[in-house]
Parts: sequence; C-alpha cells; structure tokens
Amino acid sequence: MGLPLNQSILIIEDEEKIARFVELELGYEGYNVTKAFDGRTGLELAETGRFDLILLDVMLPKLNGTEVLRRIRRTSAVPIIMLTARDSVMDKVSGLDSGANDYITKPFAIEELLARIRNALRNTAPLSSTEVLSASGLELDADRRTVTMRGKPVDLTKREFDLLHFLLKNKGIVLSRESLLENVWGFDFAGDTNAVDVYIRFLRGKIDEVFNLKFIHTVRGVGYVIKDDQ
Repeated sequence: MGLPLNQSILIIEDEEKIARFVELELGYEGYNVTKAFDGRTGLELAETGRFDLILLDVMLPKLNGTEVLRRIRRTSAVPIIMLTARDSVMDKVSGLDSGANDYITKPFAIEELLARIRNALRNTAPLSSTEVLSASGLELDADRRTVTMRGKPVDLTKREFDLLHFLLKNKGIVLSRESLLENVWGFDFAGDTNAVDVYIRFLRGKIDEVFNLKFIHTVRGVGYVIKDDQ
C-alpha cells in the first residue's frame, strides 16, 4: 500500500503522550500531523486549517469533544474519529449522532486506529460543491453543510441535516417514513417509524417555529414533503 499523498490529520487530545505516540505512527505512515491539547485550540485549528481527517478526544479541557464536534459540523463534513476512554453504548450513540464518522475506545491498538483512518478517508466522499438546495427562503449548502433561512443560520445536528437534505433533494415529493429511514438512517427498517416523527419535530422546532412558516408538510397516512411556496 502506497503512502498517502499529503493527507493532513489533526489530533485533538489532551494526553500529550498519547498524542505524541499517535503523531509518530501517523508520520511513519506518511501523514502530515498537527496537534492540539485542548478543545478550544483544536476547534480554532479545525476551523482555520485544511485537514483530511480529525482524531478527536471526548474528554478535553476548555471545550469538550462533543461540543467541538458539533461546532465543526456546522461548516465542515471532514471525517472525524472520536477517541475516548468511555465505552458505554449511549456515549457512542451520542458521538455518532452528533456527526462522528467512527468511534474507538482507549486503549486501542495502533493497527486498528490506522485501519479506521484509512476506512474513513476512503469511504467519506464529499458532497458536490455545486449542490445548493433551496425552498421557501431556506438554502442548504451540501458541501459546506450549512443551512440558512432568509440569510440567518440554522444550527442542525448531523442527523437533522441529513434528513433535511434528503427532503430538499426530493422537494415536492411525498416521502414515506420507511423511505426516510432507509435513505437517511441508512438501513431497511421493519419496526417502529417513530424516529422520523421525532426528527421532523426537531426540524420544525428550528425552522417552522422560529421563522413562523409552514415548511415541512405532513401528508396523513403517507409521510412528509417540502413544498416551495415562493
């Protein structure tokens, strides 16, 4: 396997020995590495630099990893792998739902981390930079993963963004809950479809209620649709 071509990785990890060890291993593999030892510095680097992947610890001083992740996801789809000593299911679910691409628990084997990095870089294909979707004053930039309504930013989680993105791509088409689960959650779902209703409520709370408009429409017994009322 050839060395990566100028791929840059940001490590945000407050345990300096771990950060240095990972840096040396990544450098040996041919990656360019930048380190930060607290959440605030890491966020500043992530927002101002160009990185192909970020390794992000959860427990960080100044700004915790989950908050760093949430803020990065406002403007970037860069692959992010969470590093943490926590191994509970809810911690992992929280990180993945907030926008992490993968999750590895300390202590970890460096070979596994390297494999996860290769997988994230291989499988995370950026959305088209020309894809800007709009309806009723709302604009979604798929490349920058930003949403604005009448010029004002709308702060969404990764799942909320993906759901809105799919609805906008199918503007004017009524989508069933099963279709939304399969295409947004990424699997065939044969059970309760309540998850879709929950996230539709989240979107309405951030768009319909804030901007006083009917943006996401319910078609009883069928599903949901976004109509362009302008």
